[in-house]
Amino acid sequence: MYKHFFSHVDIPPQNINILNGEATDLTAECASFESRIASYGGIELFLGGVGPDGHIAFNEPGSSLTSRTRVKTLAYDTILANSRFFGNDTEKVPRMAMTVGIQTIMDSREVVIVATGAHKAIAVQKGLEDGVNHMWTLSALQLHQHPLIVCDRDATLELKVKTVRYFESIEQAGTDARTQGPALVYRPNIYVPAVKTPTGSKSQQLTPDRTPEKVPKDLRINTELRRDMEDEELTPDSMSSRLVDSAVGGLDGALKNDLIFDRMGTRMTAL
Repeated sequence: MYKHFFSHVDIPPQNINILNGEATDLTAECASFESRIASYGGIELFLGGVGPDGHIAFNEPGSSLTSRTRVKTLAYDTILANSRFFGNDTEKVPRMAMTVGIQTIMDSREVVIVATGAHKAIAVQKGLEDGVNHMWTLSALQLHQHPLIVCDRDATLELKVKTVRYFESIEQAGTDARTQGPALVYRPNIYVPAVKTPTGSKSQQLTPDRTPEKVPKDLRINTELRRDMEDEELTPDSMSSRLVDSAVGGLDGALKNDLIFDRMGTRMTAL
């Protein structure tokens, strides 16, 4: 990181936060890293890549989608891909790594993943077109409000033509989650590290006086899009009512007197 990134940007050394792989207690180091993220107000922008097997960070296939910073066993494909940093000798590549979790990434305000090359094409296809799957952890970003996948042409080879054309039209129109999606507002999360039980001590059963108090989270619900419903029933709406500058725009108004809505209540008689 120092050689390939930090030495090329004007970042103060005290602002650099990296997991210490040589820490005596790796579990405590991971918990401390999460606490530091929370103390700084969370991650504004998470920038990362994706592996050929669809993993982001070191969240290998099969990782929990609610995982936090932890020690993770590396898959063979990852060991093989990182052997280039060890003279192409797979025996020198560590078998485990410390990594932020999927939930840590999902809590970021924005997420940008870069995928280049034909060998990333299957991962991009699984992450974008298939459903959310812990075997392709990239797919978790389908549930993020502000994700961005940056691809070259080769990385889109496995995508449907329809998918590629749709995303190209979004780029050409200059519309994305910033203009069409929810407001870019960071919602802080309160991270409470798990209490470590001393080695050899017996776990105590929780009682009312021992049950830890739940820490409320700062959750804000956007209610601006809520509409009042007449008579507690759904209001009929067609797609044309939401089209602007279109040949079919205003179709609802033109057909207002021609459409007759029949409610279920009018067809029920009292016994």
